[in-house]
Amino acid sequence: MTDFSRKPTLTGDKVILRPFTEDDADTMAEIFADPETAKLTGSLNRPPFSSGQLRSWYGSRGDQPDRLDLGLVDRASGDLVGELVLFEYDEPNRSCTFRVAIGPKGRDRGLGTEAIRLLLAYGFERLGLNRVQLGVFTFNPRALRVYERVGFVREGVEREALLHDGEWIDSVRMSVLAREWVRDLGHTGIHTP
Repeated sequence: MTDFSRKPTLTGDKVILRPFTEDDADTMAEIFADPETAKLTGSLNRPPFSSGQLRSWYGSRGDQPDRLDLGLVDRASGDLVGELVLFEYDEPNRSCTFRVAIGPKGRDRGLGTEAIRLLLAYGFERLGLNRVQLGVFTFNPRALRVYERVGFVREGVEREALLHDGEWIDSVRMSVLAREWVRDLGHTGIHTP
């Protein structure tokens, strides 16, 4: 059985992925309040969470046995700039869903690409996953390019999945399989304490 109860720290050249604490709530609130982050995650029209709700949420991530939520830290500045999550674990099929949110301080410097590679390596090499899937809105071509660069393959389109500013936006379904990861990307040299 895949063990999501262990919350590792994963270290790359540019990023550190680490477990959340409730003290991260204020920073994550700022990240999700950013209009571009809210748009790209499809949460622009959702009501914001209260400080108490966010403190409870991020304070409880370490206790979740069926998912892995990690904070994305920029090694150069030491700032928390986003999050990466493996969730919706399907144990019999060894698959799960992936999502990422990166705030303004973490964009356009390759942090997301490295962070995604680190988390996928952990998922395939340590957790024994066979499949990781995601959905990305078509108005986010930057994310589509990154996902393809790290090994995700387009599988289909969920038509009109999001109503944004009066316009229906499609969502592209993508996945990467363990055998593709091993063949195309290989071992990444994850560092865990």
